[in-house]
Amino acid sequence: MAMATNSGKGFRHGAVTGRTQLQRSDGLFQKRNERNGEFMEVKQTPGKFKGIAREPDGRDTKNS
Repeated sequence: MAMATNSGKGFRHGAVTGRTQLQRSDGLFQKRNERNGEFMEVKQTPGKFKGIAREPDGRDTKNS
């Protein structure tokens, strides 16, 4: 899995591959491993995860 790099300016260079994020019904965002479908951590603060594609957006392949 390729990792994005921090810019030090509040954003990342590149996207994290093999992961997507979706917004749950309670408004929080949750990561999902695109390779095996496993749900991962839930973001506890407002907003989305940086550098991770939203579902569905087609940036990554079906099972990156």
